[in-house]
Amino acid sequence: MALYQRIRDLREDADKTQAEVADYLNTTAQYYGKYEKGERELPLSRAIELADYYGVSLDFLAGRSDIRTISPNIILDTDEALLVSRFRLLSERNKGKAELFIEQLFESQIRERATISPPQNEPC
Repeated sequence: MALYQRIRDLREDADKTQAEVADYLNTTAQYYGKYEKGERELPLSRAIELADYYGVSLDFLAGRSDIRTISPNIILDTDEALLVSRFRLLSERNKGKAELFIEQLFESQIRERATISPPQNEPC
């Protein structure tokens, strides 16, 4: 997804007008509108401001990722990021099914580990 499309989608999702976002950026709605149309290149400093404004990463803003934000303490490998991206594309109903399946899989794994673990030696 192109940067100009992403910033327009973010603005619309936030129920903001071009004038409101332009005001935040200390520019005019007409000038900001050119960013959304792809008629003006968005400077890095403005991209950072917009990422902060919407609470998203620069990669998400630039269309390089479909993951809006990640906690600074969590680092996803490529496979994990792909799973998260695919999960976000699911319908709400299918997200619920996926969550239930993962929970069942996790509980099954815990039970398997409990039966495989050797008993602890008790002190005499």
